[in-house]
Amino acid sequence: MSTLRQALYGIALLGALALLTWGQEQRITVADKNTELATKDADAAREESGRNLSTANTLRTTLQQERDAQARLRTQQDQLRQGLAKRELTIEVLKRENAELRDWAGQPLPDAARRLRERPTLTGADAYRQWLSGRGALHSAGDQPTQ
Repeated sequence: MSTLRQALYGIALLGALALLTWGQEQRITVADKNTELATKDADAAREESGRNLSTANTLRTTLQQERDAQARLRTQQDQLRQGLAKRELTIEVLKRENAELRDWAGQPLPDAARRLRERPTLTGADAYRQWLSGRGALHSAGDQPTQ
């Protein structure tokens, strides 16, 4: 019976060893699958990171271009203000020097010119468009209405 017992212990030991080997194989298979998934996730993350970096660089370039354009516009605006100030100063000097020009500049604007300068308070582009389209059309010089 001792030989039978030893044989059963040997078979049990072989079974346990086979079960342990099978369990290890299953763990290795799961680990390999997890590694594949992690590799795919890492590749996808690298691709997304590359796209995000490209987008960020594009946005940075666009922002710099807009800042440069704003700086140019501010410079141009300053130049226009300086030019306007010079013209206003020239007009004032001419008014002081020329009595005829001073008298002409002191007269009120004609009604037609005054109407061109009158505008209601407008809020938004739509209101401005409606105001423009609602105004009376001006006739050309050769198109005088009959009286």
